[in-house]
Amino acid sequence: MTKSRLSQRFFLGVLFSIVVFTSLSSFLSPETRASVRLPRVFGNDMVLQRDSKTPVWGWASPGEKVVVDICGQRKSTVASEQGTWRIELAPQPAGGPYELTVRGTNTITYSNVYYGEVWICAGQSNIVFPLKRSKSAPETAQTATYPQLRFLTVPALSADEPQNDFSSKWEKCSPKTAPDVSAVAFYFGQYLHEKLQVAVGVIIAARSGSTGEAWVARDELAKFPELEPLVEPNRLNRAAPSQKAGSLFNGMIKPICPYAIRGVVWYQGESNANRAWQYRTLFPILIANWREEWGRGDFPFIYVQLPNFMEQRDAPASSAWAELREAQHKALSLRNVAEVVTIDVGEAQDLHPKDKKTVGVRLANAALGKFYEKNVPWTGPEFKSMIISDNKAVLTFTHAAGGLVQCENAQCDGSVLQGFAIAGSDRKFYWADARIENGDQVVVSSPDVPRPVSVRYAWADNPACNLTNESGLPASPFRTDDWTGVTVDAR
Repeated sequence: MTKSRLSQRFFLGVLFSIVVFTSLSSFLSPETRASVRLPRVFGNDMVLQRDSKTPVWGWASPGEKVVVDICGQRKSTVASEQGTWRIELAPQPAGGPYELTVRGTNTITYSNVYYGEVWICAGQSNIVFPLKRSKSAPETAQTATYPQLRFLTVPALSADEPQNDFSSKWEKCSPKTAPDVSAVAFYFGQYLHEKLQVAVGVIIAARSGSTGEAWVARDELAKFPELEPLVEPNRLNRAAPSQKAGSLFNGMIKPICPYAIRGVVWYQGESNANRAWQYRTLFPILIANWREEWGRGDFPFIYVQLPNFMEQRDAPASSAWAELREAQHKALSLRNVAEVVTIDVGEAQDLHPKDKKTVGVRLANAALGKFYEKNVPWTGPEFKSMIISDNKAVLTFTHAAGGLVQCENAQCDGSVLQGFAIAGSDRKFYWADARIENGDQVVVSSPDVPRPVSVRYAWADNPACNLTNESGLPASPFRTDDWTGVTVDAR
């Protein structure tokens, strides 16, 4: 056969294939050809943030028209050259159930959708910790029928590059689904739902053993000289996936951004305790990074200060965990940040204390009191100032509603005020005698320290301490000095 004849047959074969493919494609479903689709942060039973502009986004063929409908509102757009699209729905009040419909060449309908309150619950293993392992789990789960309380658990995925989707779905809270849900997220969401009487959606993004830097964009970390070691290639190559800078931000946060939320609940820090001084810089950067990514301004950010853990010490001593709590506490200088103190609900022998209800309820009360402007007690006493008078230190506190109280708890019988240590210029601390005066002051002294310079409270891994306000909320650990800590050189 001649070369020209072979070329002619090849050309006719290609032409025939094109004609057949074109003909068959006209019979294929729209989904096969060019489906409009959305990330799985959207789905049946989801909760959308009330009273707020609501982004809806996804993918389609370049130039394809996309129309979104919900409760009488219709918005449309055209997919970009890259095949992406995004619209913003106008604010809607709480309510439902609704259907959210998205139309392109195909139609997607999400049912049983509510407008309500949406929070992210993120962090490490104490967020992962499921309801079925917490105190009173069987009784709680048996009655956990809350059809307007919904959870979306983001799969624990580390990634070197930003991801745009994941495999999961929204679930209504029921005795069947509740046991495997994050215990902190459950109690937070359940209490918020009960008090606000609106639908509540909680997006859970947590991974055991994760470090703070894993939840921050790598480019953001690189902007700060003191954090450069976290993004050095050698360190990145050595890290485990859950501790690699930027890995969980890429794999678990980017796919849910910019889903409309009210705020974030954060419980993490255990894996950074040995680098607590560094966390002073890292934690505010994490908060700022997430707020920038969402583009929703300074949304509420509520964090859990680390609980008491490990063996108690007979004498005052340095503590990396105390320094991590201090690093967390310094984030209160940021706008719309709240702290939940849990120094009274930890367990000496267990990094994962089982009393998650107290933690979840305190988080919910912090949200209700600070951000929803409800009249509920939500914060404990906070150190304000110190004056030295003769051989005594006089400390004044804010948030001493109803007066300071020396309470009884698992570690203290309530007969005396415990947890205070005092030092002179030699920087040697002694346990101190402490008493409450005038409702909002504590007078601290020790015969071993005739000229006091510094006072510390609950400054230990697992301190015996019992200062609260009348509502029973514990005082945040603190120190009045700024002496160099044990983690200052840890990188």
